[in-house]
Amino acid sequence: MSESTDGACMTVDPGVCGFTCVIRAHQVEERSVAIEITESECQQIKNMAGCLETISLQELFMPLTRNPVYRAAQESGCHASCVIPSAVLKSAEVAMDMALARPVRFSFDCDKEDVQGEP
Repeated sequence: MSESTDGACMTVDPGVCGFTCVIRAHQVEERSVAIEITESECQQIKNMAGCLETISLQELFMPLTRNPVYRAAQESGCHASCVIPSAVLKSAEVAMDMALARPVRFSFDCDKEDVQGEP
């Protein structure tokens, strides 16, 4: 993810589905961020992108069941484990100078013993 005074830009590789996308967020008002999701071949993400134009500071911190990003994801038919909604929120936080642009990573690199626990 890159950050600047103009906002944030994040490239997201969501994993096995292979539908990467680019998320751009920039502040449009003191407590509001414009969101743009592009370069995805996923129809659900395209639908979600069409539902999201801006996110307010208040909406950013709403519980998952009322959060407009997660509601748009649900209404668009996104898979429950899709990482794009979380990436949208992280981009908005960075654009509002509320978070640092740092990599986020999921990794399946544990040994079988780590997964199974000790006997």
